[in-house]
Amino acid sequence: MALRIVQYVDAGERCVAAGDTEGFRRVEAVSTTYELALRAIEAGLSLSDAVSGRMSDEVDLDAIASAGGLLPAIDHPDPAHLYLTGTGLTHLGSAESRDTMHKAAASGAQTDSMRMFLMGVEGGKPDVLPGCQPEWFYKGDGAHLVGPTAAIQSPAFALDGGEEPEIAGIYVIDGDGNPRRLGFALANEFSDHVTERGNYLWLAHSKLRPAVLGAEILTGDLPGDVRGMSRIIRGGQTIWEAPFLSGEDNMSHRIANLEHHHFKYGLFRRPGDVHVHFFGTATLSFANGVTADRGDIFEIEAEPFSLKLRNELAMATDRHDVRVSPL
Repeated sequence: MALRIVQYVDAGERCVAAGDTEGFRRVEAVSTTYELALRAIEAGLSLSDAVSGRMSDEVDLDAIASAGGLLPAIDHPDPAHLYLTGTGLTHLGSAESRDTMHKAAASGAQTDSMRMFLMGVEGGKPDVLPGCQPEWFYKGDGAHLVGPTAAIQSPAFALDGGEEPEIAGIYVIDGDGNPRRLGFALANEFSDHVTERGNYLWLAHSKLRPAVLGAEILTGDLPGDVRGMSRIIRGGQTIWEAPFLSGEDNMSHRIANLEHHHFKYGLFRRPGDVHVHFFGTATLSFANGVTADRGDIFEIEAEPFSLKLRNELAMATDRHDVRVSPL
């Protein structure tokens, strides 16, 4: 049974727990997932071996979640050393909503989005790496991380704030510059789809937003077929709900191919850095004509993760109109 690692706050103290679907126990002598990962790397151990012998009291994660104590699955002492990035058009069916968004601008021709998707279908799962490179985007640094029960804030200048239920890979770069995958987490890769629809070249602007990362890291390989539910709750009532699929069985790329094309850049192999990389989705409420509003709740859950995401949408009011002054 795959090991799961969770970081949380209890009575003001940061803690790490490890376990499986049958329960979690606190991991002694470490207070963050990052610290645990560094110790495992230094000792040449797997995460499972690193927590072996350090397990103590049982942890009631449901009670901690109710108290708002769950933290993102990983963070970094210096948020500037945590990268939030992602790849799009990676899932079977993911091109349909994107293609519809951009079809009018292309006057009925095959869009760049569809061409990118078809390239992935043809070359995203090669027998030998590398395969076709995917669409790639940057979301921000550790300052944009949002925990699984915290509010997620849309900037005042945004035209939309919509959910994207996804799986994210969690990585730490070791002292020799090698990416080390801790595992996978449930995520909401929050985006501005109205801005993106306005012009495909605004995709980068639409992605510079906060992102929700679940508390739970699933170690080992991601199951080939991941199935979950994404919903929007307004005033206690579910106004939209849809299943979503992930895992390589439902993707046009192998995860190894997505990882190769991210970490091939030396900038992303700096020792000590943390990377949270979102693997994409094919399910958006925006594609069904739904517009989320302030106070709505994004709720995302999926097996094999035992903890769901539940985040209220907030709206910033200060536009921060910036005027640059010469020095």
